[in-house]
Amino acid sequence: MSSNVVIDQKESLKRGRTLEYITIGYNSLEGIIAIVSGLLAGSIALVGFGFDSVIEVSSGVILLWRLSVSPERQQKAEAISLRLVGVCFLVLAAYVLYDAISLIIERKAPEESIVGIVLAFLSLLIMPMLARAKRSVAKEINSQALVADAKQTELCSYLSAILLVGLLLNALFGWWWADPLAALIMTPIIISEGIKALKGKTCKECSCH
Repeated sequence: MSSNVVIDQKESLKRGRTLEYITIGYNSLEGIIAIVSGLLAGSIALVGFGFDSVIEVSSGVILLWRLSVSPERQQKAEAISLRLVGVCFLVLAAYVLYDAISLIIERKAPEESIVGIVLAFLSLLIMPMLARAKRSVAKEINSQALVADAKQTELCSYLSAILLVGLLLNALFGWWWADPLAALIMTPIIISEGIKALKGKTCKECSCH
């Protein structure tokens, strides 16, 4: 391996770590705001979105470890990271599914959440850019785990859109069922990505190689 390749690899790893620091910082703040405002408004979709932020932070920490290990440990770290990210997806899916069904059974209408609407809109703008940057680095260092993490960040933008629609329908028309329905729509998407990560299919499907 030439010195230029080594330098490029180090720069890619550095960019990857920077992206994960951004992920951890933004999602920590996002998670706190979403969970608190969701609990106050009684919005399971918003609380679920906040919990997704917690999962995103966990995924960021996992990938930060993956991008920081020595070259001889990278292959093992890659496999462990990919599976842990997959587990994070499935834990999130179980939480959202359980609480959404509970809310539908109870027929409990959430209150309006302007904070949640603004938060969902901001995430809808930020997450796609972050996901693209991660995918670019993942291709440079050939990391399935980082591709899975990028997919999770991309998923966050989908969840932001679904959440935004649910919150707006409830705020504008009083459609209480839109909130748990939004949460239920999230679930199969999350489960699918979790299974892909656990099976190690993410990189192949995203043409990382």
